[in-house]
Amino acid sequence: MTKNIRVERRGAVLEVTLDRPKANAIDAATSRELGDTFLAFRDDPDLRVAILTAAGDKFFCPGWDLKAAAEGEAPDSDYGPGGFGGLQELPRLNKPVIAAVNGICCGGGLELALGADIILAAEHATFALPEIRSGTVADAATLKLPKRIPYHIAMELLFTGRWFDVGEAKGWGLINRVLPADALMSEARKMADDLAAGPPLVFAAIKEIVCAAEDMKFQDAMNRITTSQFETVERLYRSEDQKEGARAFAEKRDPVWKGR
Repeated sequence: MTKNIRVERRGAVLEVTLDRPKANAIDAATSRELGDTFLAFRDDPDLRVAILTAAGDKFFCPGWDLKAAAEGEAPDSDYGPGGFGGLQELPRLNKPVIAAVNGICCGGGLELALGADIILAAEHATFALPEIRSGTVADAATLKLPKRIPYHIAMELLFTGRWFDVGEAKGWGLINRVLPADALMSEARKMADDLAAGPPLVFAAIKEIVCAAEDMKFQDAMNRITTSQFETVERLYRSEDQKEGARAFAEKRDPVWKGR
């Protein structure tokens, strides 16, 4: 437990709940708390999956705390490890992160959700990138959104700042699933438990490859994989887990993953 977030361990799953009334806006101190939490998650070998959600049922997160900005907090403040919200710039976070969006998700809040690997959303969730209306740039979203959804749709959302609902978000592939509000966390926990039972070294390799290859040519990325230039791939192919996977397949049983 920290001042603005609640943290709970459930076996190999870490639940991180943004809890900063009234709207779960993020100031620099909250961002540093989130960054420290995800840094600890990254470095804890006993934790395999994280869920990020927020308290209440109205707001997931509206992004940057404009009240703090009005009181003098600068856009270039120290947001801690991982940059704004703790996820955007945290290196080597090679574990699955699920965002469970339980309400209004806009501005930096949407950027925070985009920092996750899987996004689940309640039926009443709404989204927007309204920075254009306050004369600022949704920097992380400007980089990420045109790569996640069709270019022309992304540019419309960035240029207009208009609101859109879960149906549209799902239609463009921005979120994975839409759920009743009272089923959101149970589905997130089920998915997290399923992932936590999976092969952590394979997940790590997948995330490193995806992140590193984003700006690489296909053949260059393939060459890096086949010549073991990715640290996680090299570790995977020299691991007990890799041998266990082959043995379990041959013996027609479920593998027992140890993460080593």
